[in-house]
Amino acid sequence: MIPFLDLKQVNAPYMNVLKEAAAAVVESGWYIRGSYCERFEKKFAAYCGYAHGVGVGNGLDALTLMLRAEIELGRLALGDEILVPANTYIATVLAINAAGLVPVLVEPDERTFNIDPAKLAAVCSEKTRGILAVHLYGRLADMPAISAFAKARNLLVFEDAAQSHGAKSAAIKSAAVAYSFYPTKNLGALGDAGMVVTDDADLARVVRMLGNYGSEQKYVNKYRGVNSRLDEIQAAFLLSKLPHLDAWNERRRAIVARYCREINNSLIRLPEIPADPREHVWHVFTLRTPDGKTREALQKHLETRGIGTLIFYPIPPHLQQAYAAGAESESFLLPVDPKFPIAEKMAETVLSIPVSQVLTDDEVTEVIGALNEFGR
Repeated sequence: MIPFLDLKQVNAPYMNVLKEAAAAVVESGWYIRGSYCERFEKKFAAYCGYAHGVGVGNGLDALTLMLRAEIELGRLALGDEILVPANTYIATVLAINAAGLVPVLVEPDERTFNIDPAKLAAVCSEKTRGILAVHLYGRLADMPAISAFAKARNLLVFEDAAQSHGAKSAAIKSAAVAYSFYPTKNLGALGDAGMVVTDDADLARVVRMLGNYGSEQKYVNKYRGVNSRLDEIQAAFLLSKLPHLDAWNERRRAIVARYCREINNSLIRLPEIPADPREHVWHVFTLRTPDGKTREALQKHLETRGIGTLIFYPIPPHLQQAYAAGAESESFLLPVDPKFPIAEKMAETVLSIPVSQVLTDDEVTEVIGALNEFGR
């Protein structure tokens, strides 16, 4: 049996270090926003190339609070439109709504799975004030093109990096970047955790206040904040795992190189490896099939071989019941054609197979063999 992801196996080599980290926090008597959180914020922000990091409760809160902070600072206003990819996980869209902003969906590039910069102009309006790029599956979106488009129209650029820990590209920086440390991520906690990184000291300060009931001084509340803070134990776990992240990502790239070199089946479309391999950390390895029936057959075939798979994501945001009102909703915009054929086709045909640093060479060989046997 080859599970899609075995978190127990992922954490097993570091069990003693994790136990020591937890014990140290318990013995310290300080459990919220203490020295471990402060150290991890600084180290992870520096690792990402940013000056400031603010730990929060989870990735959704990171997305929401960075947008809310821009509103409190007067750079965005309630009801402003934010361009966002149509095939993202619903959390990205929920965060825009939660901040009081309007998500405007943009079709993805079929080659990269990320937002298509060539389609931004068609949906950009006088109400558009920002772009929230998502680095789906671990591949960086085309930030140079997105940033150039935004600069020409005086738009803010944000990044949802929940799946791209450690991905590197040219030194193009956004207003803020949101991370999730959900246990399945390339850098995962042993519970929920998130962070906003930015070079903007004012933005970082407001995000920190919003996550602490809107308060910087105890019992003095400047904003209508929430309770969203990175606790000390999760920070200690993440601090102990961060030094291994680059090696884990390299192992994922090595596995992917074999997949792309050795999988040979006309019914399976492989993802593209970018010219600069550092731009992709392969949070998941996502195949495509010609149609939904073929995907269903492939998934069943792999299941019979004991190989776990997942679909990221079977229902795009605009087809979720949460947004069933569609164009009639005041808090959700759709273009003239609300079907988003590219995003919908991806939802029908994508399938992700195992890829993680704990996958052995023999297991990789077994997965490749099973895929090459499909339909023959």
